[in-house]
Amino acid sequence: MNENSSMISKTKKVNKKLIPAIIQDFKTKEVLMLAYMNKKSLEKSIQTGATWFWSRKRDSLWNKGETSGNFQKIKQIKYDCDSDTLLVIVEQIGNACHTGNKSCFYRELNKKKGDIEKLNFTELGSSNENILNELYKVISKRIKEKAENSYTYSLHKKGLDEVIKKFGEESIEIILSAKHQEKKKVVYEIADLMYHLIVLMVERKITLAEVFEELKSRRK
Repeated sequence: MNENSSMISKTKKVNKKLIPAIIQDFKTKEVLMLAYMNKKSLEKSIQTGATWFWSRKRDSLWNKGETSGNFQKIKQIKYDCDSDTLLVIVEQIGNACHTGNKSCFYRELNKKKGDIEKLNFTELGSSNENILNELYKVISKRIKEKAENSYTYSLHKKGLDEVIKKFGEESIEIILSAKHQEKKKVVYEIADLMYHLIVLMVERKITLAEVFEELKSRRK
């Protein structure tokens, strides 16, 4: 039980709170791109004078121009009135867009051509939803990478029956805890149950999105 509870704790501590960063050319004032920073990448950007971002796809830090040579030298960083968006004014070396265009915003929206349907609209989850998504990803990763020192992988190797058994044990612990123990201990047991529930979901290839959709369909 130690590893799964510490995993939940570590997941919460991972700083993946993101802020959008608009990148603007300091000479032409042209908007070059939009990316996301977390606290660590922002601090690294300030320390190095070059732009660092957080990649949501790779789940890691990345330095603009590290592979392409199209670096961005920071001239100034501003933030908006709500303190939730950055404006990073840079000297752009080469092109900002991976397509070879100077700016990522090189296409004009044409409603008649059905461009709206081509756009990738994303439903932003609540911070609580994001914690569950992060935990789901961590569990999936442990199993995929066959992490031998991982409780998650050792549980996976024992098979679905053992996962179900552990989930049942955690359910009983919550019942007993809710009846006889203080709130803090009940919260701890609920976190353990949710961890084992997500392990079960991963084993059965059930996504969080499917569960969220089912809950939404029950609204009246």
